[in-house]
Amino acid sequence: MLQFIAAALFACGCVSLAEVADWAPADSYVPKVSCRQSGAAARCEQIRADWTGLYADAIGGRIESQRKVSFCLSTGCDSGIVVEPVLGCAWREVIAASRNPQITDADRRNVERYCGPHVLDATGRAAASDQSRNWLTLLGITP
Repeated sequence: MLQFIAAALFACGCVSLAEVADWAPADSYVPKVSCRQSGAAARCEQIRADWTGLYADAIGGRIESQRKVSFCLSTGCDSGIVVEPVLGCAWREVIAASRNPQITDADRRNVERYCGPHVLDATGRAAASDQSRNWLTLLGITP
């Protein structure tokens, strides 16, 4: 369904390929180091085993998966995922802007927690906002 929406947007000229990048592959967020180096090796292995499906669900619009993906990108999930604070923030902004009826006050607070000036500088926050707009477009959501 998402591909159909994206194709329709491209066909009508509403969105150009130059404006919106495609989703990064799930494995691009998995570190090359072994989970044995993590203080929680079992949890690290589990998140890596679940990551591809979790990520696919997140880019498919499932809010609970988006929450988990944003958390892992922000924290690394016991070294199972590469820490990418800008992308973790961008997912938080996607969640907040999605108008999903399952959004909670905790989701709104997490934008400040993971996107605030104590985590990202102005350049990082701007990059996160740009990325979240791209992802919202790919999800077919107009903020």
